[in-house]
Amino acid sequence: MSGALRGLLYGAAAGAAGTTALNAVTYLDMAVRARPASSTPRDTVEALASRAGVEIPGDNESRSNRVDALGPLTGLAAGIGVGLLLGAARAAGWRSGPIGTFAAAAATVLIAGNGPMTALGITDPRSWNADAWLTDLVPHLAYAVVAAYVLDGLDDR
Repeated sequence: MSGALRGLLYGAAAGAAGTTALNAVTYLDMAVRARPASSTPRDTVEALASRAGVEIPGDNESRSNRVDALGPLTGLAAGIGVGLLLGAARAAGWRSGPIGTFAAAAATVLIAGNGPMTALGITDPRSWNADAWLTDLVPHLAYAVVAAYVLDGLDDR
């Protein structure tokens, strides 16, 4: 297997593991604090479809169910996509050590997760209070810890 393909596969695995950690921390927080799910994934899908001129098919209920499913799928795509970027960087020779990999993963996943929603006007992190920042930051840091660990572990093989 080529080094580039190996890097992409390792990155995808790291991104998938990191996304699982992010989701687990998020759902644990929701369960412990009895807080509702965020509407931002759904709002993002609606905004992207509108901007792209794409109609999400179905009657009201079917369409709503599709949008509810597409929201989390965008999160999976972002998380795995960040892993792919990290894996591609590794395949190109980037070696940063565990702390550097963690920092790169954290920064990139925060941008991938919040950048589109901010650009679409769905949210504005500048207006978030401390609780909102912690609610967003902690799962993304969990992603970075797990993704960096998996990627470093696979590289060490």
